[in-house]
Amino acid sequence: MLTRLSSPRRLTLLSLPAALAALLLAGCTAAGFAVVNLPALFAQREDNLRYMPGPRGTMDAYLPASAAAGADNARRPLIVFWYGGGFTAGDKTDYRFVGAALAHTGHVTVLPDYRLYPPARFPDFLQDAARAVVAAQHEAARLGADPQRIVLAGHSAGAYIAAMLALQPRYLREAGGDPAWIAGLIGLSGPYDINPDTPVLDAIFRETATADEYRPLRQVGGLAGRAPPTLLVHGLADTRVSADHAVKLQQALVAAGGTATLRLYPKLAHADTVAALSLVARWRAPTLADAAIFLDSLDAPPVSVSPL
Repeated sequence: MLTRLSSPRRLTLLSLPAALAALLLAGCTAAGFAVVNLPALFAQREDNLRYMPGPRGTMDAYLPASAAAGADNARRPLIVFWYGGGFTAGDKTDYRFVGAALAHTGHVTVLPDYRLYPPARFPDFLQDAARAVVAAQHEAARLGADPQRIVLAGHSAGAYIAAMLALQPRYLREAGGDPAWIAGLIGLSGPYDINPDTPVLDAIFRETATADEYRPLRQVGGLAGRAPPTLLVHGLADTRVSADHAVKLQQALVAAGGTATLRLYPKLAHADTVAALSLVARWRAPTLADAAIFLDSLDAPPVSVSPL
C-alpha cells in the first residue's frame, strides 16, 4: 500500500508508528501493545469464553464483519491462535490485533490464554491448549465457522503449541477432541527444534520430558504423511529463534508426504512476523497476505474430475 505514495515525507511519517510498534513489541511492552491494538478495539468479539477453571482458562473469539452482518461463513475453518512469550508471559488481550487481522480474512478466530511457568511446565500448556481447541470446536457452529475444520496457529511459543497439537495427536485425544478436526497449521517464528538452553527452559522442558517428547520436529515421523497442510513464516534476521527451525520442519513435513509452504522474510526479526499483522505495521511484511492465501486454499472446494 505504501509503495503507491509519492510523498517521501508522508511515507516517513506513516513508517514511524509501525517501526515503533515493531520495536516495542519485540520487548513485549505495554506501550507497544497499546499502539498495535488501538484499531483492533473496534473489532467484534466475544470475550472470556470459559474453557477450563482458573484465571488462565478463558478465550476471546473474533468475528468477521460478514458474520456480524448475518452472512453464513459456516463452511470456513475456525482459527485458534496462541501468542508467544517464552512460556513465561503473555495475555490474550495484548494480541487483539491478531484476532482482528485474522477475522478480517473472513475466519472466526479464537485467542485462548494458557498457564505459564513457573506453575506450568511441559506438557501443562499443551493440555490447556488442547482443552481450548475442544471448547472452541463446540462453539464453532454458533460463532459461524465449520466445527469440523480447525486451523491451529501461533507465534513463537504459541507456534510451538500449535505445532505440537497438530503433530502429536494424543493431546487432542486426551482432551476429548478429534485430531481429524485439524485442517491446517500456521506457525510464525516458532521453535520447532527447541533446545532448552536457559535455566528457565531447562526447568520447563528437560525436568519433565525428553527431547523426543517435547520437540515438534520429532513428532513428524509418527504421522505417516497425515500432517495437516502447513504454512511456516520466519524472519531471516531472527536472532531469538533461528529460521533453521522453520526450514527443518518444512523439509521434514514434505519428506513425510505432507504439504508445507515456507515463507522466509529478509531483514525481519523475531517479533516482526506477528507485528506485521497489526494495521500500523502491516506494510513491513506480507504475513497477513500469506496467511490469507493459505486459508483460501483450505476454503477451496475439492476439484471434481469427470469420468472419461
